[in-house]
Amino acid sequence: MDLFEHKFEKDRLKEAPLAARMRPAGFDEFVGQERLAGKGRILRRAIESGKLPSVVLWGPPGSGKTTLAYIIAGVTDSHFSPVSAVSAGVADLRRIIEQARERRKMSRQKTILFIDEIHRFNKAQQDAILPYVEDGTITLIGATTENPSFEVISPLLSRCQVFILKPLAADEIRIIVFRALKDSLRGLGALKADLADDAMEYIIAMSNNDARAALNILEMAVLTTPADDKGRRRISLAIIEDAIQHRALTYDKGGEQHFDTISALHKSMRGSDPNASLYWLARMLEAGEDPLYVARRLVRFASEDVGMADPQALVVAMAAQQAVHFIGMPEGNLALAEAAVYLATAPKSNSLYQAYSRVQEEIKRGSSETVPLHLRNPVTSLMKDIDYGKGYKYAHDYPGHFVKQQNLPDALKEERFYTPGDQGYEKQVSERLKNWWQEKDTKNKE
Repeated sequence: MDLFEHKFEKDRLKEAPLAARMRPAGFDEFVGQERLAGKGRILRRAIESGKLPSVVLWGPPGSGKTTLAYIIAGVTDSHFSPVSAVSAGVADLRRIIEQARERRKMSRQKTILFIDEIHRFNKAQQDAILPYVEDGTITLIGATTENPSFEVISPLLSRCQVFILKPLAADEIRIIVFRALKDSLRGLGALKADLADDAMEYIIAMSNNDARAALNILEMAVLTTPADDKGRRRISLAIIEDAIQHRALTYDKGGEQHFDTISALHKSMRGSDPNASLYWLARMLEAGEDPLYVARRLVRFASEDVGMADPQALVVAMAAQQAVHFIGMPEGNLALAEAAVYLATAPKSNSLYQAYSRVQEEIKRGSSETVPLHLRNPVTSLMKDIDYGKGYKYAHDYPGHFVKQQNLPDALKEERFYTPGDQGYEKQVSERLKNWWQEKDTKNKE
């Protein structure tokens, strides 16, 4: 880097956002991810030994992925070539690879190719770098917020070590914010800002464990607050609330968070926890999830996990779907909330789900038994002549509107696909079936 480039880089850094200016230059300043980057930990040992393999850093926004990549480049004295998967193409990758080859020949210096949001690269783009990761021309550091097992092609993933970064804790966010307030060279120290305790806690709460988001909030609040007659800027809770305006929830409707959150809702309802059910439901709706998608999942849950223990559950779930369709959002959110709480607090039974699964397995094994003659409808004289409907007993002609007769094919007549549970309405169903069939054997089809 010549004198002109050095001055340009220095000026650029001055104008950069606070989060970029406060990026740690080494491990001594790095906050969080202690189990990976702490002294003696695996990632730090690999970096400091100069034997770092290609890696994929998987973690939520603001957890330190990009910062770690810069630290790795600095500690290993490697040339750092950062690209964003949003804007880079195959031509950019080939240019970086060719430069890496020349650099290795001339100075033996290693090249780190850092791909931010690597999950946005398509298969062709990932294929383009695969041979050069394999032969060591470049050391790849990929950063992603998405599960790499879904988003990174298997051949490339098999040549990388995946490190999982955790969301930053509240105390770690607090340290980062405090440092930015006090640092006069890179941070806001020269502006003499005083942050109220409740304002600090609100920044932490609204940052969603994202250090970058926390610093962005802080910078907006400090820069837009005039100094008092003593030259100090008093940052109150009201100023922080005004700077935030609206919290953007971390939620990807097409990604892993979508599936994780709907799974959390389903399992919270199954666990009969109305509080958690409401929380996960709101997390999806407030982040812009399709309310009809949520409604469909509630309908599924009503049949799968409540089932015959409370047949009214399906009615409630369908009513919620109709309400959302009829009045739309945001008014429909309460209909979905009512259904979620009803389902969470309803008695549970998966006997219907198990029964249908058993029938499915029977059919998959090739069962295609013919309908017994007495159950067939003799709609023509020929059918009647060959005994269609012969011997059929009309249930309404018998006491209690029930008569015992065989309704399954001969090969399956001893099967019991459905065994009622012992919760809610299904208790009544169980007693009714016992009274009708007077059978002690409740053999299940496994």
